Amino acid sequence: MKASRLIRFASVGTTLMLGLAACTGGETSSETSGAAGADSDNTIAMITHETPGDTYWDIIRAGANQAATHTGITLKYSSDPDFTKQATLVQNAIDSGVDGIAMTAAGPDALVDAVAAANAAKIPVVMFDSGIDDYQRLGAIMYFGSDEYVAGQALGARIAKDGGTNVLCVIHQEGSVALEARCKGVGEGVSSENMQVDGTDDARVNASIVAKLQQDPSIDWVVTMGAPVALVALQAISTAGSSAQVATFDLNLAAAEAIKDGTIALAVDAQPYLQGYLAVSSLWLFVKNGNDSGGGKAVLTGPSMVDASNIEVILPFAQNGTR
Repeated sequence: MKASRLIRFASVGTTLMLGLAACTGGETSSETSGAAGADSDNTIAMITHETPGDTYWDIIRAGANQAATHTGITLKYSSDPDFTKQATLVQNAIDSGVDGIAMTAAGPDALVDAVAAANAAKIPVVMFDSGIDDYQRLGAIMYFGSDEYVAGQALGARIAKDGGTNVLCVIHQEGSVALEARCKGVGEGVSSENMQVDGTDDARVNASIVAKLQQDPSIDWVVTMGAPVALVALQAISTAGSSAQVATFDLNLAAAEAIKDGTIALAVDAQPYLQGYLAVSSLWLFVKNGNDSGGGKAVLTGPSMVDASNIEVILPFAQNGTR
């Protein structure tokens, strides 16, 4: 994608403000009708692998809801962290006769048949957040998100530049190819060891990180795959008496405030608000006007580094629920 086009997309996404939509996780669903739009006769389903309690998805939904308002479509949201159940939600959307599907593909192999069914029903599918290496194989027409491997490489290089030598990379969702790609990339730049945890149980995550830090005092950085887990990691570091620094993928208000006060060193932001906005608006444009974005390639929304040098600019957006 040409830089000028990406800048135009980013400018649109980051200047549109919306409060957070409520999010309960699991097989949640909601409908948003964009009364302000000119075309309210289309329905788009957004289907994700949302983990309950992960504020990242609130920001995704804020962007998607803003796009629904601007385009006038009805947006139906549903999610399940079980990839097989996510596939069922896709089939449910097909059966309901939606006009388009925007979905994540963190577990792509479980979604092959569901996407094929959408294509057979002539329902266009775009992907976002995860599935950058698989969206074309699966049959999606566009992708919006960060290249997670490249983002991991950038973070690993940054940690090495800042003097880090031994990283603990915490993966909070088993089987997520996106999270695994992040940690793989980190390991390209600095010595890194992966640790799998259950992101739905903060107490167990805390205990696992404490035990690992006590077992290996040479760990000088803890990298988490989501902002809520980063906050748990801060507690674990304190309990373990470690001096390790924390970096995280993704951002929320609490993490942004922690960057401002210096307790979290930095965040790698994939700009989920922008992902949600572009995924929904791109489908509307495709249905209404046959438009496609990216020229056959993924439209990248990151990585965008957030640290002490730019947190004053980013924090107001985090307070608005859009970063």
